[in-house]
Amino acid sequence: MPYTFPIEYGHVLTFARAVGDLDPLNTDPDQAAASEFGAVIAPPTFVVASAQFDPDYRLRPRPGQPWMGSGRSATSSTESAAGNRVLHGEQHFEYHQPVRVGQRLTVDTRLGDVTEKQGRSGRMTLQEMITEYRDEAGELVVTSRSVRVEFGEQS
Repeated sequence: MPYTFPIEYGHVLTFARAVGDLDPLNTDPDQAAASEFGAVIAPPTFVVASAQFDPDYRLRPRPGQPWMGSGRSATSSTESAAGNRVLHGEQHFEYHQPVRVGQRLTVDTRLGDVTEKQGRSGRMTLQEMITEYRDEAGELVVTSRSVRVEFGEQS
C-alpha cells in the first residue's frame, strides 16, 4: 500500500552525518540553494529511511510488542513465517532526479521477479521487490530494487 515520505532537512542532515557524507549539497542549505539543484539534496541511499514512514514496516518498534533490537529478549528478523533463514541479498538504486528537501514522495512497492536456485546448502528463493518513489506531480524520482534470499529445506 502506498505511503508518503516527507523529505525534511533535519532527516537528510542526520542521515548524511550518520553515513559520513558531508557534501555541502547534503548539509548546507545556503550552498545547496545556490547550486543547480536549488535545495539540499539527499545522499544516494537516503530513500531507505522511508521505511520508517511505512505503517506496515515490520522492523519498526511498536509499544508493547517485542522488537528485534530491544535486547530484552531473543527476537530475530532472520526467519520467514515458514521458519526458513532469510537475508538481504542485493540493493540497487536508480535515480531519475535528485531527492530534494521539501518534496513529499509517494512510495509504492511491488513484487518483481521470483526465482528458485539450488545452492550448496539447499533450495534458495530469490524475491525481488521494486519500490518506486514519485514526487507530488507523479514523476518518478527513484526506483529501488532489492532482493530477499530465503533458504529453505535441504534438498
